Amino acid sequence: MKEYKLKINGNDYNVAIDEVEDNKAKVEVNGTPYTVEFDKPVTKKKPVTVINRPAPAAAGAAPAVQVNKPAAAAPAGGTKLNSPLPGVVLSLSVKEGDAVKKGQAVLILEAMKMENTIEAPCDGTVKQILVQKGDSVLEGATLAVIG
Repeated sequence: MKEYKLKINGNDYNVAIDEVEDNKAKVEVNGTPYTVEFDKPVTKKKPVTVINRPAPAAAGAAPAVQVNKPAAAAPAGGTKLNSPLPGVVLSLSVKEGDAVKKGQAVLILEAMKMENTIEAPCDGTVKQILVQKGDSVLEGATLAVIG
């Protein structure tokens, strides 16, 4: 569920979007439920896979600072779940040993005041979680390993 605080014509609204299917969404505005219809079907964004490559250093530039904890090496056969953008880990939806399906929420990452659901890139079992709530991560940082 995504929650927003909106100000429309000077009035404050708390809006929670519960479920979106095709061109309909179930929303709650200040505690009152509504079904909203869009003019076009809503398409889900696919999770972004980022290849972790170091950026080329500019001549005379200071070395980059690693914000997140150093990641442990991925076990053989594991798929890395990398951060698609820099941000702060707000919550974890799974723990090590949990079975996950492709597209299942693994964690919530806050970036630029927006909550981003980071989804499992494949079916499997969570082998490692390399971050915890409150950690700052860089784009491309390994967040978890699914095997």
